Amino acid sequence: MTVARTICLGFLAVIAVGTILLMMPFSTSNGTWNDLIVALFTSTSAVCVTGLSVVDPGTYFSFWGQLFIALLAQIGGLGYMTTTTFLILLIGRKFDLRHKMAIQQALDRPGMSGSKQVIRSIIATTLIFEITGTFLLLPAFVPKYGWSQGLWLAIFHSINAWNNAGFSLFKDNLIGYQSSFLVVFTITGLIIFGGIGYQVILEMYLWLSDRFHKKTERLVLSLDFKVATITTIILLILGTIVFLAIEIRNPQTFGNLSFIDQLLVAWFQSVTPRTAGFNTIDIGKMTNAGLFVTIALMFIGASPGGTGGGIKTTTLRVLTSCTKTILQGKEEVLLYERKIATSLILKAVAVLVGSIATVIISTLLISLTDPKLDFIQILFEVMSAFATVGLSTGITGNVSIAAKLILIITMYIGRVGILLLMSAIIGDPRPSRIHYPEENLLVG
Repeated sequence: MTVARTICLGFLAVIAVGTILLMMPFSTSNGTWNDLIVALFTSTSAVCVTGLSVVDPGTYFSFWGQLFIALLAQIGGLGYMTTTTFLILLIGRKFDLRHKMAIQQALDRPGMSGSKQVIRSIIATTLIFEITGTFLLLPAFVPKYGWSQGLWLAIFHSINAWNNAGFSLFKDNLIGYQSSFLVVFTITGLIIFGGIGYQVILEMYLWLSDRFHKKTERLVLSLDFKVATITTIILLILGTIVFLAIEIRNPQTFGNLSFIDQLLVAWFQSVTPRTAGFNTIDIGKMTNAGLFVTIALMFIGASPGGTGGGIKTTTLRVLTSCTKTILQGKEEVLLYERKIATSLILKAVAVLVGSIATVIISTLLISLTDPKLDFIQILFEVMSAFATVGLSTGITGNVSIAAKLILIITMYIGRVGILLLMSAIIGDPRPSRIHYPEENLLVG
């Protein structure tokens, strides 16, 4: 039982428990036993913080069913090892070297020291942002739905936004709030900070603290921080501009809105493909160009250590830096005056190849099981599942059972990570002392 297998089986165990809970009569609004496929799909989507749903969560599930979805999304966002370790700390037990190694691999940390402090910081950061988001959303929901329902709506959407899950209790998701500055910026703020990674948030806090207290020895920002923040900002700005340019003449999405609302919708649409899943327009009515841009942003995803999916912003920057290095005729890959190790380059390439292979295979299989669907709709649905986004053109509930099972597997692969899953299947690599001769090969 390797660390990778522990993490992968842990996610499967949480999905299984969630499926059983969502099948219970008290989890459905009509009080009857839930369908197995619906329960399994919803549980997987919640644990994998995706947000895809074959039913309307707001009307299909009771309060208890909705609560289970929120809890599963919370566990999925934190990660299996983080949740398990936090529970161990709560009951006062000590965790051994194996737990520390699992935390190191799950959070992709360079060392094992300070694991307890990291877990406590992650939990504290999560609670601070989710509670803040809940209070900010109350003025938007309470006047219309009352205190009890309005409070639950604020809590549910704050949890799902921070964990980049994307489940909504409204039939039209957040389309009814596309003009609300409060809802748009609260939800997008939670999505961005939830997806950028806990380490980046903590580093940002320490950097601001040093500036506020005017310390002489100030924190030097890490390469992870620079890559994650700058890449995120660039993608958000470019996404907003591109969506505005593409959809501004589409009367079914942007065309009939005021310019201010168009900017709000374009900004939200640029944020949400970064593995969030909320939408303020009808995704199924977007142009093919708009859908393709969304697919590209979904594939990139969030940053390492966050609650989002995709190949991650750091992988994108490493690969683009490799391309830049080749074009400039250099031999060292540099990022912000730092040399990138060969092992990281190989890892980035493996993530890219594995991700493309997963998307191609899933798209091919669903094209065979549901041949009547448009290719762009199938590709969009598969990419949304793999990148744990949750956006859909509206076909999720209408696909065949075989296609639903394929999407379930795709969501699981996207959440645990293709490299971690392959490591769990193959086992830990064994070092080899054999070295082979080098030879040239024509490439490109």
